[in-house]
Amino acid sequence: MRVAFVALAALCIGAAQARTVYADKILVDKSERRLWVFVDGKTVATYRIGLGLAPVGHKQREGDKKTPEGLYVLDYKNAGSAFYRSIHISYPNADDRARAKRQGVPPGGAIMIHGQANDPRIRAAVAIYPSRDWTDGCISLSNADMLALWKQVKVPVPIEIRP
Repeated sequence: MRVAFVALAALCIGAAQARTVYADKILVDKSERRLWVFVDGKTVATYRIGLGLAPVGHKQREGDKKTPEGLYVLDYKNAGSAFYRSIHISYPNADDRARAKRQGVPPGGAIMIHGQANDPRIRAAVAIYPSRDWTDGCISLSNADMLALWKQVKVPVPIEIRP
């Protein structure tokens, strides 16, 4: 009995010391409404997503309800978000700011990957939309998927958002 206990304890200690593997790239395909998590070039997870209310096309300006497209970085996490956790996307980049400046408009910002709204009034309002797209330009996941992604991401990590 003692040998079995010692073996079980050693197994548990070994598992606790196992190296946590974090994503080295995130890929979002807006047309497929999917987010992929990669480690060493291999897909380790896939999640269904929602986008901004005007999902087609690249974000041009603040308030256009579009989700950006291009290469960015997930650069910080916010456990105290108004939504169930959030991870910031580095939009706007230099090109986004330059384009907005040429157009004479603000580029917008605060684009995140996040779970559902913490406020039940917002959740109820979102429930009226006929599709999964309901954000102001962010990428939304279910709370369960957001928690899983949260655990897989150690910032900074690159993110590519495709049309």
